[in-house]
Amino acid sequence: MDKVVATAADAVADVPDGASLAVGGFGLSGVPNVLIQALHERGVGRLGVVSNNCGAMDSGLAVLLAAGRIARVTGSYIGANKEFARQYLAGELDVELIPQGTLAERLRAGGCGIPAFYTPAGVGTQVADGGLPWRYDGRGGVALASPAKEVREFDGVPYVLEHAIRTDFALVRAAKGDRHGNLVFHAAARNFNPLAAMAGRITVAEVEELVEPGALDPDHVHLPGIFVQRVVALTPAQAAAKGIERRTTSEPTTPGGAREPGGV
Repeated sequence: MDKVVATAADAVADVPDGASLAVGGFGLSGVPNVLIQALHERGVGRLGVVSNNCGAMDSGLAVLLAAGRIARVTGSYIGANKEFARQYLAGELDVELIPQGTLAERLRAGGCGIPAFYTPAGVGTQVADGGLPWRYDGRGGVALASPAKEVREFDGVPYVLEHAIRTDFALVRAAKGDRHGNLVFHAAARNFNPLAAMAGRITVAEVEELVEPGALDPDHVHLPGIFVQRVVALTPAQAAAKGIERRTTSEPTTPGGAREPGGV
């Protein structure tokens, strides 16, 4: 029952070239940076990644992306990741863009053993009708487009059929975890991490704080250990290393509401 692995390198040592990965995180929150770095150092490539976004700035999956290790991304958001956009438009990367809620449910369904489900999200758009560019040809044309999906009516309302997602491995980050793999996530890190963990056949969790079995209140556990096969305890420095994607500040004000001179 003790699922703790000594190092991140040991935890991802059997991830092969061409593996599919579900990776948790939302922006910079809850991204398994240590496990991703360990994968980068191993040199594996041709990876198929399922994640909300493919890293931000120079962190997270952006490390693997910049090194040319990712062949396909299934996600919801390209955002300000210029290298992600460049590779996609240049035809170097296959990208399947999915409505964010649908992506979350496809991961959850995979973990629950549900092969497919119907949802109204995407009906009447290219999500259902097909034609979304999965891969460009590098000259502005589309080399591979998404196929049409089954649409069916229930009580007079159209719904599109979406298939569950299962991956070879999942990489997630939790605020707390015990040796049995029970995990607790903090705030926005809870958005995709539990769902990614459920979708992986082998799930590896890096935890900021490792506790002994019984220390976690069962009512506070967000993901039961049945979904987790390996746990890596982060060092205090690794746990504290958290970036801010877009820092915004305002000038301080006096009690009367006026701005203080020289405020930042």
